[in-house]
Amino acid sequence: MDAQRLLNELSRPGANLAALFVVTGDDPLLTIEATDALRGIARTAGFLERSSFLMDARSDWSALAMAGQSGSLFGDKQLVEISLPTGKPGKTGADALIALAKRCSGMTAEDVLTIVSLPKLDRATREGKWASALLSAGKLLDIPSVERAQLPRWIADRLARQAQETDAETLQWLADKVEGNLLAAHQEILKLGLLFEPGKLSASDIEQSVMNVARYDVFSLRDAMLAGDVPRMIRIMDGLKAEGEALPLVLWAVGEEIRTLARISEAASTGQDLSSVLRSQRVFGSREPLVRKALSRVSARSWPAAVQHAHEVDRLIKGLHVSGRLQDPWEEMNRLAMRIAFKPT
Repeated sequence: MDAQRLLNELSRPGANLAALFVVTGDDPLLTIEATDALRGIARTAGFLERSSFLMDARSDWSALAMAGQSGSLFGDKQLVEISLPTGKPGKTGADALIALAKRCSGMTAEDVLTIVSLPKLDRATREGKWASALLSAGKLLDIPSVERAQLPRWIADRLARQAQETDAETLQWLADKVEGNLLAAHQEILKLGLLFEPGKLSASDIEQSVMNVARYDVFSLRDAMLAGDVPRMIRIMDGLKAEGEALPLVLWAVGEEIRTLARISEAASTGQDLSSVLRSQRVFGSREPLVRKALSRVSARSWPAAVQHAHEVDRLIKGLHVSGRLQDPWEEMNRLAMRIAFKPT
């Protein structure tokens, strides 16, 4: 069951609340909203006394062991919230979370309801003892991220909540301005609700009031390169440069992907099953179709040159001269990513 359907069911009068809920997701805004919704449902059900813990591997987890064990001073039901933003509890924390899962396993919330907030967990972490114990014992709200292609629709839905709308072209423009930063996008949309009356907003209204709040990261750059989305790739590269991102980190993301693609292409050229090769290179989930797309776009004989190009960009970053290359490493970084993203006609 997806997170929204679960929240809708829990909102119904008389719904049974589990003793433990686990909220996971990469986007702060969406996880905050899901946790707020759960908190509101718990409050309606009488869980009025709230304890909150922000934890990591160095925290004192003994306080968590005591939470909810003693009765409330005022006889109220208790809500215990545990936030683990790093997703790494350490040995003591892992033991404490396993103990929590055992206490809550299969239970409905009587006097204590616990919410554990985590970042999106990778496969290895999910299969670890503490995470698998939590996921088995509680109800999971896994909050999906809003991908770039979904962003205009997401913005339109948020505008509709405040009885506003705009045309598709302006939605795309706005998506470019807020890409990668939903929290800031949310704030800009709320600002539009304060500045303008309900109804249709013009492009000029939005352009004059919305700041450029896009936040780019190297993984968005990698995905745009794999997808062959050249305009977006260039925009992200320019954004990373303007934001002062470390070029060695950019090269690491792009170069590592190119080396992975080169290994996959070489193995596939020897007759190995592509799906098996992808699994051996740990290419899963939403990344897999992007990798397949790049492999179909770039010929097998081109990969060794691309790997060499990445080595040469590394030399430029270190201040060394490379014959036949531009001396600005950012410009050469653009050229390296372009050779993967661009499909010759």
